[in-house]
Amino acid sequence: MVSNFISSHGGSIADANQHSDPTCGYFFMRVEIEAKTLPFSLEALREAFAPIANSFSMDWEIHDSNRPKRVVLMASKESHCLADLLYRYHSEELFCEIPCVISNHEKLRSMVEWHGIPYFHVPVDADNKQAHFDKVEELILEHKADAVVLARYMQILPAGMCDHFPHRIINIHHSFLPSFAGARPYHQAHERGVKLIGATCHYVTEDLDAGPIIDQDVTRISHRDHPEDMVRLGRDVEKQVLARGLRWHLEDRVLVHGNKTIVFA
Repeated sequence: MVSNFISSHGGSIADANQHSDPTCGYFFMRVEIEAKTLPFSLEALREAFAPIANSFSMDWEIHDSNRPKRVVLMASKESHCLADLLYRYHSEELFCEIPCVISNHEKLRSMVEWHGIPYFHVPVDADNKQAHFDKVEELILEHKADAVVLARYMQILPAGMCDHFPHRIINIHHSFLPSFAGARPYHQAHERGVKLIGATCHYVTEDLDAGPIIDQDVTRISHRDHPEDMVRLGRDVEKQVLARGLRWHLEDRVLVHGNKTIVFA
């Protein structure tokens, strides 16, 4: 029905992906259309397609891939994930705008400002963390963020903030979830004697490290590796997984169903 609608208006499909899940009975589809082949503006396209979507009770969205999403980055003291995303942004590997970086420490300011990006230091008062999160949310709204990336931000967001930005806050957790959730996962992994460590890119929900998973990867270790070695090796995995997950989100390749994702990579 979707392809018939597009072809009936002279549209050209550049790419199409679909997945049928027999366990839940849902059919998932992602279609890229060459906009210049359609006789519609984006809003007119939405209006024309809405009756068909409603008749089939579709959950659907249409996005303009020429409009870069605005991504607010958040970090703490560790620089590897933030530096990697800034490099990919600077080299135009990631198609987005970064209106600002927010951190609870001053340490990364010079690196961020070298890229010409505003840096906001919002300290955390251990006795009143809500004031920090109120200011962070104010900055996110002020900069009209389409997405927020926690590039090793190391703070647990309150439930209200997670609910305010559903499937728009992306986190990198330095563990192959659901194993070793929470703090110091590399040390947990070392104590358990694992032979693989990994990283998980996921959407943030009020349940700690339990949101829909976008991407994961692993690297092999041995009994010779100390926690410090695992941290060093894990950093490379974290950077790659976060960059892939963010890219797929920016390109609208991630469909969320319940607490799972369908990723048309």
